[in-house]
Amino acid sequence: MRTSWVYKFIPLALIWGSSFFFIELSLEWTTAVGVAFWRTALGAAAMIVITYSLGFRLPGKLKQWLHLLVAGFFMSAFPFTMYAFAQQYTTSILAAILNATTPMFTLLATFTMFRAQKQNPTAIIGLLVGLVGVGITLGIWQGFGASEPIAIIALLLASISYGIGTPYIRRYITPMKLPATATASVQVLTSAIILLPVYLLTGPLFIAPPTIQSAGALVLLGVLGSGISYWLFHQVVAAAGSAVAATVTYTNPVVATFWGVLLLSEGLHWYEPVGAILVLIGAFFTQGRRLNFRKTKS
Repeated sequence: MRTSWVYKFIPLALIWGSSFFFIELSLEWTTAVGVAFWRTALGAAAMIVITYSLGFRLPGKLKQWLHLLVAGFFMSAFPFTMYAFAQQYTTSILAAILNATTPMFTLLATFTMFRAQKQNPTAIIGLLVGLVGVGITLGIWQGFGASEPIAIIALLLASISYGIGTPYIRRYITPMKLPATATASVQVLTSAIILLPVYLLTGPLFIAPPTIQSAGALVLLGVLGSGISYWLFHQVVAAAGSAVAATVTYTNPVVATFWGVLLLSEGLHWYEPVGAILVLIGAFFTQGRRLNFRKTKS
């Protein structure tokens, strides 16, 4: 069982870690809401084709669609819009680092909204360490540095949204035992439906002529980052649980920093990787991980 989800976890981590780079390029062609809409629409199209080509069908019950609509809002429509909006004002590296707070917000939602597990001291310590890490990452002693406060708020709201959506999937969608392709298809399809009127009513559909890199990035962001990635994500949630699935965000800062520095020429302040390490440590402990310093008997 562990091997089955690990092989899905690795490509998921690479795809989602690269999404911040794709968002940056996509913003050269369309608005923040446009990026969110097109990535969900293209992701839905790709997943529907895959679903039917594998011989599956989309869910047929209204209750299933309603639950997937809620999951789509929290896992796609809202956070995708927040990330695209924020990356107009800050770097893809910082966006990926703050995305790593998702396991902490997942734990909070699990404790408070879903009451699926008991509180434990290790998790509480993890939350506090992660909070300190966020502060260091932002360089709060200098007033957030070059980052716009509204961008930081948007990024944290996106992580909160993921934190609610992940245990929601575990509680209400995984028990449906639907094919992962079908759940991913409907999740991103309903997200696109939610975003379409917002996209049409909030400004120009495109802000510049397309280029190979901006159009290619948006297509990859949709097909991979919003389609196939959720197919993999639903399989990991079903096999290993929402807490383990949420740890995919641990890898995002590494992948995003690589692309950000190498291809986007983004600067990296000394306190960002320092804070990121604390965020990851905090997220690690919020999963209930413990360090055992006791000596084992020989």
